[in-house]
Amino acid sequence: MANSTARNEWYGWLKIIIVAIIVAFIIRTFIFSTSIVDGNSMYPTLEDGERVIINNFSYLVTNPHRGDIVIIEHDEKNYVKRVIGMPNETIEMKDYTLYIDGEALSSSYVSRDVEILTGNFGPIEIPEDYYFVMGDNRPVSLDSRHELGLIHRSEITGKSALIIYPFDNIELVR
Repeated sequence: MANSTARNEWYGWLKIIIVAIIVAFIIRTFIFSTSIVDGNSMYPTLEDGERVIINNFSYLVTNPHRGDIVIIEHDEKNYVKRVIGMPNETIEMKDYTLYIDGEALSSSYVSRDVEILTGNFGPIEIPEDYYFVMGDNRPVSLDSRHELGLIHRSEITGKSALIIYPFDNIELVR
């Protein structure tokens, strides 16, 4: 009798452990994950070595918006960039000013000094299902202006949501 009670207890614990592993896998894959920022392309918004929580669920039900900081899986590598240009828009940088469809776009996350160092480009027409992304530290960022090119919607895997480390820098990502 004691042997079957111990066996039932063991099976009960095994079921709980298996369910916990499955739930953790689902949460990590489809809802939230973590990543370490590598490099200075998003400085000062995100700094090299910071750990961030990534919202993987958001873009399963909506599309990225201008200004979102997104995680991109491109050529088997992950990048963190900010969405600047949306599908079916024309983007251009001319005379230190960023234009979307001919309208000047001002941004609170990039200083005037960075705008000056960005350099002219475009006009670039962004096709359906593609996005134009740049880092906040544009002079050092590998982004849509050069190496990455336009980013297909399927390459955007998540949205940066929260800085969790170092602990004195815990804050929502904007």
